[in-house]
Amino acid sequence: MNPWIAIGALALVSVGIPIAMMVVSSLIRPTVPEQGKSAVYESGEIPTGTTRIRFNIQYYMVALLFVVFDIETVLIFPWTVIYRPALEGGASLVEVLAPMLVFIGVLTVGLVWAWRQGAVEWVSSPRALEQKTETNQ
Repeated sequence: MNPWIAIGALALVSVGIPIAMMVVSSLIRPTVPEQGKSAVYESGEIPTGTTRIRFNIQYYMVALLFVVFDIETVLIFPWTVIYRPALEGGASLVEVLAPMLVFIGVLTVGLVWAWRQGAVEWVSSPRALEQKTETNQ
């Protein structure tokens, strides 16, 4: 038997079962249209205001920097595990350290760039800036 037949059958079943479940669910479930179902639910609170809120871009910059340095941590762990066995296996110190130093160097350049662009400096609120100018006078 050709192995591609088994893969095709598995793909057909993996797509067919969810579709069949959705079709059966739409046929069986009761449909009771009411106004409460279309309302936004916020932990039992009545929503106030608009849903269009302008967020400070600083939140996204901090999140992106977190993801970059989180991935850095994940990539450094395997290197630390093979560091000592590589040295014991006969690799030179330069061969073991050079790739990680280049990696950390690239991340350091990225951090310096982000720092110089002001990505890691938190923007103060207008009220905080106002209080700061009052105390300086």
